[in-house]
Amino acid sequence: QVQFVESGGGLVQPGGSLKLSCAASGLTFSFRAYSMSWYRQAPGKERELVAGISSAVGSTNYVDSVKGRFTISRDNAKNTVYLQMNSLKPEDTAVYYCNAGLRTPTFASWGQGTQVTVSS
Repeated sequence: QVQFVESGGGLVQPGGSLKLSCAASGLTFSFRAYSMSWYRQAPGKERELVAGISSAVGSTNYVDSVKGRFTISRDNAKNTVYLQMNSLKPEDTAVYYCNAGLRTPTFASWGQGTQVTVSS
């Protein structure tokens, strides 16, 4: 059974930084075979795709609102994907989740997410 465990969230002031981690387990194939993505869901809004990283060459893509501020990366030896978030804004406040896939989530099950709150 696939499991995603997100961590690293917290309360940070505008302009601050956080690094999120997501550890995956129970995958059918090796972690390196999966593209991975980060999503977020703000209160009262639908879950949105934030960033993705491909399985093969590690190419990345980002939603326009985070380009230049967020960086997605992966460590295949640790079955973990990361999201470095810099220059955080109040509108980045949300629960952040990871899943496999680039454009749409591969798995129906989600982790508990990690809360990011940007506030002064």
